[in-house]
Amino acid sequence: MPNKSLWFGLALSVLTLSTAAFAEDSSGAFPWEGHWQMTVIPQGHGSFPAAYSGPNSLRDETEIDTSVTSTFFLGSRLLPDLEIYLDPEMNGGSGLSGTLGVAGFPNGEIFRVADPALQVGLARAFLQWTLPLTRETEHVDSAQNQIAEDRAVSRFVIVAGKFSLPDYFDQNAYSHDARNQFLNLALMDMGAWDFAADVRGYTNGMYLELDWRRWALRFAEVQEPTTANGGTLDNDIARARSENLEADVPWLLGGRPGVARWIAFCNHADMGSYKAALDQADSTPLISETRVPGSQKYGFGLNLEQEIADGTGLFARASWNDGTTETWAFTEIDQSASLGAQLAGTPWNRKNDTIGIAAVINGISAEHQDYLAAGGCGFILGDGALDYAPEQILELYYDYTPLKGFSLTPDYQYIKNPAYNQARGPVSIYALRLHYEI
Repeated sequence: MPNKSLWFGLALSVLTLSTAAFAEDSSGAFPWEGHWQMTVIPQGHGSFPAAYSGPNSLRDETEIDTSVTSTFFLGSRLLPDLEIYLDPEMNGGSGLSGTLGVAGFPNGEIFRVADPALQVGLARAFLQWTLPLTRETEHVDSAQNQIAEDRAVSRFVIVAGKFSLPDYFDQNAYSHDARNQFLNLALMDMGAWDFAADVRGYTNGMYLELDWRRWALRFAEVQEPTTANGGTLDNDIARARSENLEADVPWLLGGRPGVARWIAFCNHADMGSYKAALDQADSTPLISETRVPGSQKYGFGLNLEQEIADGTGLFARASWNDGTTETWAFTEIDQSASLGAQLAGTPWNRKNDTIGIAAVINGISAEHQDYLAAGGCGFILGDGALDYAPEQILELYYDYTPLKGFSLTPDYQYIKNPAYNQARGPVSIYALRLHYEI
């Protein structure tokens, strides 16, 4: 029987859908543009071989769990170049095994779900100021957190408030949105990018963007959570903060656009050290006992995409972080590489459908391996021991779109060495995503 969060989600959907009619009123009587989405993802797996299990292991018996999110996107123009955006959001449900046991977790939507019970809150609340740098303009249609407008092709943008770093960084036309594309966490974003966020994926801070035609430079200074994967953000920015920098380098190949996005980040937070936890442990190491204010974690990444035809393209990502301090906000990956493709359904007369296939391989540092092997736990991993091997994931989906805004997506993932452990798995995971947006 569907869980209570699903029923709450359906009820909230009816309410937001009716409200959206006012937000889309073209008469100008309602000063906001509005959009809405709802995503329900039942996901499960059968039993699989496991020599042993620990406190943070993926359960080796059959299980099925469901996540649900529903978001209302509101935007209003306060001044010619100043906009405000507010995104009320409801989420609930749970991920497999309590969202534990796989570094490249198979449901990227579930990191927005901090509690299986219904949660309603304000996901985003920010101001956006755009300074035109040239007179040449381009038209952009109304979309989620985007008011329809003719904007300058070259511009400087300032955003201040509450948002999510992946709203602006690590964009990819073929692999970035768990509501429409790949579900796996390590395919949504760079796996080793430990981007600052609370447990639901959001943070507070400032974002700056310089666009010069198709070239772009981005920078953000944002808050870190007070604890690993925590729900409260640290207000002491002298001690806890994150700097993120991205440069986009575009090109044309055979008349089709491509782009390389280079990312660097540095996090400052009360993080612990894997080596220190091992050095001072009498038995099971506890990284929480080694946390030092202002510890640093840094890393780099490269994100590539190339269009082949309308709606069809290739992508690849590679990312790395130093792996010495504990994972703080995203997931326990210190190195990651992925490669994949999206194919539009035009050849079989289903131009709005898409097929996606991708492979990803994740790894962790030697210190991180030793910590898990000694029985240590992070906020996602901890099998009680470790027979190390890189985590390998293959994902395949078919996004069927019978109506505008509505899609039904069967998804399959094969995970070898879940949590970097040869003693467990492999495991096959199945999902059926239902998504609707206006």
